[in-house]
Amino acid sequence: MGLSDGLLNPTKKAMVIEDCCNMIEGQLASKSGMSGIALKTAFAALKGVKPGYIPYVVEQILPQCFTALDPIWSQGVEKGNPVEYLSVNRSDTADALLGVTDARVKNSNRQIVRGTYEKLRGSAKKHVEEAVPDLAKVINNYTKV
Repeated sequence: MGLSDGLLNPTKKAMVIEDCCNMIEGQLASKSGMSGIALKTAFAALKGVKPGYIPYVVEQILPQCFTALDPIWSQGVEKGNPVEYLSVNRSDTADALLGVTDARVKNSNRQIVRGTYEKLRGSAKKHVEEAVPDLAKVINNYTKV
């Protein structure tokens, strides 16, 4: 059973999406300086696409994200601590996640989405790497039996 199968079952899906959205909000709140302002502005623009757009996008990309993370998570399970393993291997984890978002944005029909993503893509890996420990905790909360 992969992460998508376990984390997106009907009894957990809404909670996983909500926790991921809360994690994103928390990550944004922790950002400061010019890059923080740029991220917060971009996020506000994306929120303005339509009400509920961020949770919608999270719901749409989670299956692909979990599929991309599944091999890394599985290695962490084998090592005994998948949360720590994702955190230690945050560069690979970020690359896996950004591969999903790169493909998704490439096929987007919304110019605001593509334009915003393209402007921030250069610094995205750093920000995703910083979010990996929190994401790993969210995943862990829902993979426990």
